[in-house]
Amino acid sequence: MTEIIQQTTILKLGLPKGRMSVGIIDLLRDAGISVSASERGYRPLISLPDATAKTLKPQNIIEMLVHGRRDAGFAGADWVRELNADVVEIMDTTLDTVRLVAAVPSGLLVNGSLPSRRLVVTSEYEQIAREWIQNKGLDAEFVRSYGATEVFPPDDADLIIDIVATGATLRANNLVIFETLMTSSTRFYASVAARNDPVRRERIDAIKLLLESVLEARKRVMLEINASTECLQAVVKLLPCMREATVSPLFGNCGYSVRAAVPKTTLPTLLPLLKEVGGTDIVVTSPGQIIP
Repeated sequence: MTEIIQQTTILKLGLPKGRMSVGIIDLLRDAGISVSASERGYRPLISLPDATAKTLKPQNIIEMLVHGRRDAGFAGADWVRELNADVVEIMDTTLDTVRLVAAVPSGLLVNGSLPSRRLVVTSEYEQIAREWIQNKGLDAEFVRSYGATEVFPPDDADLIIDIVATGATLRANNLVIFETLMTSSTRFYASVAARNDPVRRERIDAIKLLLESVLEARKRVMLEINASTECLQAVVKLLPCMREATVSPLFGNCGYSVRAAVPKTTLPTLLPLLKEVGGTDIVVTSPGQIIP
């Protein structure tokens, strides 16, 4: 009986291989969760108590969540759509944002349209591609690729459906985007069974809280400003803080120290204004985590 209880309380995580892995491991590390290689290769050691991790391809992580073999994991929204997967999205990390696009050799288009002949469409995303072909009413044959999809045109395919980040790979292969099918990013998913289990749901929500605290901190900086009594109100009024600025008297009652977490994007205009109204000794630091 003890062994059964232990098995149900262990959280099984899926960590992605490939392009997503670096960003996710860095995010976990900044949240205080270390992931390190083990002798078993695809089973890294994770510092979460009562949790195990396994490294899989993102599409396999989604499949394992559907079948209940993993409790939670990270994968792109593109694979959830491709597999029509019944999983629960816990949060969007906003990492690895890409577009799933239809791309063609520029010379194929006629006045910006596809030619009215039978086409060959290739992609790793078979279900998405077939649905797109049908919705477009195209006379097209589908060929599944297994990586390096961009090299198929023009001699082995007329059109590809693939993910693109900067578009550099498409340009290098003389391809242009014909249509964007969806935008994807790395997201944190849970299995339906894990989400419905109170113990595992609590563990998953705790991980979500930690990850969100890091993502929020990455968008903000901590400002510390000294302000005299005369300029205190003007300084506080300028600060786009999360709630209210923290104000503390300086030693000797010679003014105030004002602290606030502000969006990084406001710094170019905010810092000159703070100086203009009388703020002094301004210090900018980067917080590791912020929990509202």
